[in-house]
Amino acid sequence: MRKGRLETFSDGVLAIILTIMVLELKVPHGAGFAALQPLLPTVLSYVHISIYWNNHHMLLAGTGPITGGVLWANLHLLFWLSLVPATTGWLGENHFAAAPLALYGGVLLMAGLAYWLLQSRLVAASGPHSVLARAIGRDLKGRSSPPLHCLGIAASFWHPWEAGAIYVGVVLMWLVPDRRIERIMARLPARLPAQPPMPAPVP
Repeated sequence: MRKGRLETFSDGVLAIILTIMVLELKVPHGAGFAALQPLLPTVLSYVHISIYWNNHHMLLAGTGPITGGVLWANLHLLFWLSLVPATTGWLGENHFAAAPLALYGGVLLMAGLAYWLLQSRLVAASGPHSVLARAIGRDLKGRSSPPLHCLGIAASFWHPWEAGAIYVGVVLMWLVPDRRIERIMARLPARLPAQPPMPAPVP
């Protein structure tokens, strides 16, 4: 399968998710800043999905062949990301209650694990010495995100605001685009364009 089809399909799904997040931004009821509190989860989730789109784009830029395992891993990631608007809306309507906050963190955790699985499938398809494998390296941010999300889920039942702070911290950690792939690809020698075939001599 061509990589372009996977990118186009994923971009379309993520665009729909982002559109839903924007439509969830209702007019606040009140004139004070406290009226903006229910909108905070939606804004945070919009930034989170945007980060996934950015890193997903960079991830596919450094990959090679697209296998069946890559397709299923990509669908798995899109499934968990598509649940973000629903859990975000439930969290906003219930003012950071324990159960919605824990479920929100659970969806973020599963999305992070799904992204790691997609990354692993792409590395396996491209090879251990590929540009993608070299760019990912130890992936410290990717490895630290799941434990932080688990900590946020546990804190949801005792310290909701601390749980929210952990989720925000993970988003801020990923806010700077991951440019490892871009840097390595920039150091590679430029490929020469293919020469057009010479026309056959006219008899």
